[in-house]
Amino acid sequence: MTVELTETSGAPESAPQSSLIAIGSGTEWWRSAVIYQIYPRSFADSDGDGIGDLPGITSRLDSLADLGVDAIWLSPFFTSPQHDAGYDVANYVDVDPLFGTLADFDAMLARAHELGLKVIVDLVPNHTSWDHEWFKAALAAPEGSPERDRYMFRDGLGENGEIAPNNWQSVFGGPMWERTTNADGTPGQWYLHIFDVSQPDLNWENPWVREQMLGVLRFWLDRGVDGFRVDVAHGLIKEAGLPDYTPPADAGSMGGGVSPLEPGIDSDDPPTPPYWAQDGVHEIYRSWHEVLDEYEGDRVLCAEAWVEPLTKLARWVRPDEMQQAFNFTYLSASWNAPELRKVIDTSIYAFGTVGAPSTWVLSNHDVVRHASRLALGADNLQGDGIGPKSPGLPDTALGLRRARAATALMLALPGSSYVYQGEELGLPEAIHLPDEARQDPTWFRTNGKRYGRDGCRVPIPWEAGKPSYGFGPTTASWLPQPGDWDEYSRDSQTGVPGSTLELYKLALSLRAEHRLGMGAIEWLPGYGDDVIAFSNGAVTVISNIGSVPVELPAAEVLLASEAVTERVLAVDTTVWLAN
Repeated sequence: MTVELTETSGAPESAPQSSLIAIGSGTEWWRSAVIYQIYPRSFADSDGDGIGDLPGITSRLDSLADLGVDAIWLSPFFTSPQHDAGYDVANYVDVDPLFGTLADFDAMLARAHELGLKVIVDLVPNHTSWDHEWFKAALAAPEGSPERDRYMFRDGLGENGEIAPNNWQSVFGGPMWERTTNADGTPGQWYLHIFDVSQPDLNWENPWVREQMLGVLRFWLDRGVDGFRVDVAHGLIKEAGLPDYTPPADAGSMGGGVSPLEPGIDSDDPPTPPYWAQDGVHEIYRSWHEVLDEYEGDRVLCAEAWVEPLTKLARWVRPDEMQQAFNFTYLSASWNAPELRKVIDTSIYAFGTVGAPSTWVLSNHDVVRHASRLALGADNLQGDGIGPKSPGLPDTALGLRRARAATALMLALPGSSYVYQGEELGLPEAIHLPDEARQDPTWFRTNGKRYGRDGCRVPIPWEAGKPSYGFGPTTASWLPQPGDWDEYSRDSQTGVPGSTLELYKLALSLRAEHRLGMGAIEWLPGYGDDVIAFSNGAVTVISNIGSVPVELPAAEVLLASEAVTERVLAVDTTVWLAN
């Protein structure tokens, strides 16, 4: 697969002009797949307890096959006390009773494979739950013991160890260190937790930890999974000595020293926090790659790595490491044509230099849904969320219009795309959640200053007029659903021309028919700075991101995010034309 970077492309300065960049000639499914993210507790509830589960997922898989995606990725369903919605794992090789059993997982996996859907599971290797047996053993063991060395325990500073080992601040707010109490009641050592206090970081310098996680990989591969999305893939190794670090004021909570909303795509490597993106992580993923190679078929590792610039992120997808890395620079880009062109070119070039496909993503379980985010009147850093008191709340109609246009643009790009559950329905962020209903640790650790991620995690609507909109058989819903979601339900959009659901179905069908994921783009001149226009094989894509309508060439309209009349492309609209 190749991509041509032309004189008009706005290619990154490091890319040769008018050049043909090879980005891999492989035929592996993950190079061009559209992967649908399932957030299990919010997808489908089979038993009416208000929490989605594995049998619920199984019952709805036909809808995803009908949508036209190639694979599903399941956020964590492992045994967990659920302090961070399952990203605090107490047992990596079992299913939490909230979601079902291992037998339920096997049934779900079998049904997905029957429907031609690959299955990716979410692995959380940076930290465990404080309820994990490993951490319980560490707390019970003496200082300096092998059990303690599995985690990041340190003595405190000050005369009596009363000061945290360094000044690091948690992603969720507050200090990144928690002091323990000894069996005799005296203050003990401190342990590191990049996220919540209930999520102690593992010590990945310890060979025992590495060997245990290889066993976890094999456990799920033996059951037949097709790969892993790796949570916090840039965080496993910390800088030696754990030096103090104060991030820039504009850094997002997961960013590598640069605000995700202001990607440093033209800069040298930005300052690297001592707990992110250390070179030692690459040795770990090379060993994981070797494990996946033991199994038949094309298995995949996808990195959740908030790393800037993209040329640095590409190190995660070198031929002997991971296969994919989430493109958060693209997700975080503003609704601005020059910026988007720059990000697209930089992405394709950066990943292409190591023979990997770029990924494209607009929403997930950690960010404000793009049907709201693209219409925000103020910056929104990753993890902040939006709520009733946020500045510049979005215009719902404008947000949906831009979201549809942005999706039509994204799905025409070569590489692999990720779709977050509910975005195919045009779901906006749930903004007006009652304070008492919020559950994200960010909300509590910042004393309500940051709303966190609950707004994008509300259970999705399936059927208008039904209890919990068909999410489950009762009205129960672990986060309250807005009262006006009937119009977003899947059944109210199915077969309705122009609905967001039918737009997604058509885009995915055409993407597969024209093999756009395995294609190449060539920028088209003459449309001005506020328009994105390119060809990908037999399809021309034009996206009007400006403030005035754009005249279209005479050609068959294959897809339009909004109605096209008299060969005029309205503002905030994307169209696919037949070449």
